[in-house]
Amino acid sequence: MSKIITLDGELRTDFGKGAARQARRAGKIPAVIYGHGTEAVRVLLPAAATTLAVRGANALLNISVDGEDTVTLVKDIQRHALRQTVDHLDLLIVKKGEKVTVEVSVHVQGDLVAGASLSLDHAVIAVEAEAVALPEFVVANVAGIAAGSHILASDLVLPEGTALAIPGDVVIATVDAVASEADSAASAE
Repeated sequence: MSKIITLDGELRTDFGKGAARQARRAGKIPAVIYGHGTEAVRVLLPAAATTLAVRGANALLNISVDGEDTVTLVKDIQRHALRQTVDHLDLLIVKKGEKVTVEVSVHVQGDLVAGASLSLDHAVIAVEAEAVALPEFVVANVAGIAAGSHILASDLVLPEGTALAIPGDVVIATVDAVASEADSAASAE
């Protein structure tokens, strides 16, 4: 499950491209906090701590501005095209108990039967989970699955409190038979 990282922010008073560049030179990242029908709040966050906090998917940030804390989910990260540094963040306000839809990676576990290979069709899938308890990944168990089989979204092992946000009949992975050397030699003739 994701952990909430606390960052101290400050309200942004200057807006525009020039002000954003100046903030970045000063070691700050411009960000916008929005959601739940509130007015958008523009803040500046410390660059080093923020970059570390958002390196994983679906980062939860507790932004503290003037003694007021707001729990947010990183909705969008804008990066510099060449340096890949974080230039701007869009942060969505979330509350405990609220369900959100996010994309998580699919981790494959288990050993395939001899003579089979796995083709992962979807490395990332959409799930719905409580905003403050987002899973980092879901598991596709391939132990003992024979060649010619499919792993469907409904076959994935989901953490408690997590539901699929895609149809259960979506093919996540395909198990194929590995062509033996004799088969490939025969087909070459």
